[in-house]
Amino acid sequence: MSKKEHNTEKTEEIIDQQATSEESTQQTVEEPTEEQTEADKLQEMGEKLASLNDKYLRLYSEYENYRKRTNLEKADLLLNGSREMMKAILPVVDDFERALAATGDDEGVRLIYSKMMKILEQKGLKAMESKGEKFDESMHEAVTQVPATAPDQKGLIIDVVEKGYYLNDKVLRYAKVVVAC
Repeated sequence: MSKKEHNTEKTEEIIDQQATSEESTQQTVEEPTEEQTEADKLQEMGEKLASLNDKYLRLYSEYENYRKRTNLEKADLLLNGSREMMKAILPVVDDFERALAATGDDEGVRLIYSKMMKILEQKGLKAMESKGEKFDESMHEAVTQVPATAPDQKGLIIDVVEKGYYLNDKVLRYAKVVVAC
């Protein structure tokens, strides 16, 4: 055999060896072992479980917030549902008070007035006591201002034109007052 033929054979052998080694590495990459596929599947299932668990917790939290919010709205509706009715009755209460002042303690009017006020108080209505207190714009509406007779009277309520009322500790009607300045 000549040198040239010998070199050609060696070159072919080397090429065959390289091709064989490349095929074996491709087989390793293309065909993962059974342990690797199970580990990948396990990891994938773990990620899916974490994702589903997160979605479940978020949905549960949203439901709980919805339930709490609706319960608060229902409670507020029960407490303040009669607000418009109470506002409509307040002029009648004012008329009763004027009638009591004009008739000078008529027994029948006083009995009806006290009975009506007792029922309204049971439903959460409470009158504001404003005369002699410091003016507070969150509860009072200043109708007029008069000059103060003494320096310590400045900012105090001198007279109540229209009584204010609370319904379940929330202002139902602001008191209309006269303030000393």
